Amino acid sequence: MKSAKRKNFLSTTILLVLCLLLISAVERAYAGRGEIRVAVATNFIRTMDEFAHGFEKESGIRVKRSSSATGMLYSQIINGAPYDLFLAADAKRPELLHRQGVCDKPFAYADGRVVLWSSRKDLDEAQNWLQVLVRDDIQRIALANPATAPYGEAAMQALAKAGLIEQVDKRLVYGQNVGQAFQYGQQGAADLAFVSRSFALSEQGQKGKTWPLPEAPPVVQKACLLKNSKNKDSVRDLIAYLQTEQAKTILSEFGYE
Repeated sequence: MKSAKRKNFLSTTILLVLCLLLISAVERAYAGRGEIRVAVATNFIRTMDEFAHGFEKESGIRVKRSSSATGMLYSQIINGAPYDLFLAADAKRPELLHRQGVCDKPFAYADGRVVLWSSRKDLDEAQNWLQVLVRDDIQRIALANPATAPYGEAAMQALAKAGLIEQVDKRLVYGQNVGQAFQYGQQGAADLAFVSRSFALSEQGQKGKTWPLPEAPPVVQKACLLKNSKNKDSVRDLIAYLQTEQAKTILSEFGYE
């Protein structure tokens, strides 16, 4: 009887030790995979924060995010910034990096839309963006620098299509990125702001008024894995995570298609 109990005790002990060794090995494996450094376009940072939280919880891999206008991030990468993954707000810059041999083949991860937004409550009666834009009491209109920010570029295309650039040109105020344009609108430094739909759907954005821009093209956002990455397996895991059904649901909640 004692012999049987001793055998059961030894078996349980061995099993426990094996489990601890397995857990330790998994932890070491995750630790060895390090952290992922992601360059994220400003419009997508809130969405990426949501993705990073879920991915870190599942994988144990830290996702370090740096956010700016797409054009500025592109310049940083060209000048050797140590990123692993580039989440741009356009297709152009990742494709340029690919042609320059800096990254793997880019892939589309989201389609965004530019909208017109205001924190002014007295503008609620305006039926569409064209109607509100030409009001006499609109003094300043914020948008991201179209030279570096795709959402600013999309806004300018909508203005050109509507034939309004000359009429509003002197009232335009440029931010470094779409997040800064949104801040101008929030703080009252601008009466209106061209922003991404993701900002309009944020907690602060929902306190204001939003008008869609049918004249603006969709903003196709592409990403690419950078060839100087030292943690490519982990980056590929994150890329796969961004393409799951769960990720698609998150994209929709944040205003992307």
